[in-house]
This record gives sequence, structure tokens and C-alpha cells, in this order.
Amino acid sequence: MSTLEPERGTGTGTLVEPTPQVSHGDGDHERFAHYVQKDKIMASALDGTPVVALCGKVWVPGRDPKKYPVCPMCKEIYDSMGSDGEGKGGDK
Repeated sequence: MSTLEPERGTGTGTLVEPTPQVSHGDGDHERFAHYVQKDKIMASALDGTPVVALCGKVWVPGRDPKKYPVCPMCKEIYDSMGSDGEGKGGDK
């Protein structure tokens, strides 16, 4: 029985490690608490399904949102909505 082993000292190789994608710009949503429909939060707590914030962030909630400032994009979207979920202003 024989095994194939590369000969030492022959050939060269390059180890290439992928560069991690780190966001430091406006897309860094991890620093904020986000607005999500209450029924979606309850469903996520029960079965672990991800939720979608008003700003578009998708995640499974697992931290105390009171410890973080409100996401400015979520707040802007929420403030632009009327009490019935429709946008404020303009023709209805």
C-alpha cells in the first residue's frame, strides 16, 4: 500500500485568507435598537424566526433594546407614518 505525499521543497503555494467584510458606515445597524411590529417580536421570541425592522435590518432579537439608542432610520420611517400605518401628509 502506498500513499502519495508531495515532495518537500518542490513547488510553491500561497495561502489566501478571505478578507472579512466589516461595515463602519451607515449600514452598521448593530449599535441601535430597531422598530419592529409587536406581533413579529412575540412570534420571534416563541419560535426563533428572524424579524425585519422598518429600516430593513433582518435578525433574531436577543438583547435588551433599552440599552441602545433608537436607529435613526427606523425613527425617521416611524415618524413619517400616520397612526393607521399610512404616510403622513399628501393626498389620501
